[in-house]
Amino acid sequence: MNLATLYKNEFDRFGEHVSLIYEDREITNVEMRQLAYRLGNALKQLGVSRGDRVIIQMPNCPEVLNSFHAVYAIGAVVVPINFLVGQDEISYIYQDTGTETVISSIDFLPTIEQCGKKGTSIRNIILIDDQVPDHTLAFQDLVASNSDKLEIANVEEDQLAALIYTSGTTGRPKGVMHTHTSLYENAKMQKETLDLPSGMTSISVLPLCHSYGIASMNFGALVGGGRSVLLNSFDIDAIFSAIEKYKANIMGAVPTMYVYMLLHSDPEKYDLSSMQYWFSGSAPLTEDTYDSFKAKFGAEIIEGWGLTEAGANNAVNPISGIRKVGSIGLPMQGTRMKIIDFDGNDLPVGQSGEIIISGPMLMKGYWNKPDATAEVIRNGWLYTGDIGHQDKDGYFFVTERKKDIIIKAGENIAPREIEEVIYRFDKVSEAAVIGVEDPIYGEEIKAFVVLKPGQKADEREIIDHCVERLKKFKSPKTVRFLDALPKSLVGKVLKKELRKML
Repeated sequence: MNLATLYKNEFDRFGEHVSLIYEDREITNVEMRQLAYRLGNALKQLGVSRGDRVIIQMPNCPEVLNSFHAVYAIGAVVVPINFLVGQDEISYIYQDTGTETVISSIDFLPTIEQCGKKGTSIRNIILIDDQVPDHTLAFQDLVASNSDKLEIANVEEDQLAALIYTSGTTGRPKGVMHTHTSLYENAKMQKETLDLPSGMTSISVLPLCHSYGIASMNFGALVGGGRSVLLNSFDIDAIFSAIEKYKANIMGAVPTMYVYMLLHSDPEKYDLSSMQYWFSGSAPLTEDTYDSFKAKFGAEIIEGWGLTEAGANNAVNPISGIRKVGSIGLPMQGTRMKIIDFDGNDLPVGQSGEIIISGPMLMKGYWNKPDATAEVIRNGWLYTGDIGHQDKDGYFFVTERKKDIIIKAGENIAPREIEEVIYRFDKVSEAAVIGVEDPIYGEEIKAFVVLKPGQKADEREIIDHCVERLKKFKSPKTVRFLDALPKSLVGKVLKKELRKML
């Protein structure tokens, strides 16, 4: 099934309604679909055909959704690039995909042109701005000059819908190949697992040009009848104001966003009573953040987990029922998950090992990387690289990335255990722990700490705090204070960047 039919089916079920609010402008589902079909016809006139890659590179705005819908509809392949990605990574993606068509904004034209100088095959540069240079195409002119009558392309079960590049936290990004089927199956899993009502109002602040954004778009269309308040930057007051104004009741965020919400000086001036569901993913949510948010806002954050390679949403704590703090919850319906040791043997409840998952939402593989694909997908199972365990109730807990385990004097130490303790120091806003080379133990423990605004602390205070709560063996030997931790575009701490600071 072509993903574009999700939007047609949504209209057939709910009729015309406001589906998007952007900068206080209300846009209906019919308007959004008409613009998408006009753009689809324009792309076909420019020579874009089935299987061609189309880069979409811009901040959150309505044109992002129009572009996704249009590319799906004509059977081409979406290549989303977050607008905050660096030049080197962008150039690599342009060259790796062989893309000829880019939809972006004039702010990123220098970056696009720089990519063009490096031997890429760009022919069509479509910009969403009112005034565009002569050698580019105006998005608005294209949609104005084309028909909104478009037949949605039939697609095979394994036809690519999106080529989503991983964040590259461990090196060059890899292009994750998702089909129309795998992305639809993931959206269906979310719908069946969460069982949320139609007609909800969501706050959308995470990047749409990301695997989570894609999953959210498809999920929203499948549930139907709702509206999304789209924000193009992370601003706490803007989020709280939008919740109050539009009586929003659902939002997805990353732990860092919740930390900053807790630091807001006066959240009581906003009426947030309409909010029912605060979701968190992308990075581990600390128990301190969970407890503090519940105490301050009277709401429980619902933690989930997923990988780009598996559609971004694969496990979640129940909407109604037991939520376990520190757990990623239960597998989505239709998803199989288990824990194995490093030799591939299944492990019993309570024992720690690598989490592997299986289901129809898995990627087709990595673009142009058969060896890397074979390394992570074996016998229908995706080897996630996440270390964790399952409890007696079936809940999964992620304790660490496999590559981040610290091996000190032959003992495996999970950095997250130490990070949780540091977070309980009342002056600390953020913390990350890595292993550093040591001539005696092989690896020693180093902590990176961000203090709350206006707070002061020294290395000894942090170390003593840890020693009181952990064995001295597991406490940091050194602490470095930073203004902020380096993070990916969706809030994952980049430990490879911390290692460069040694």
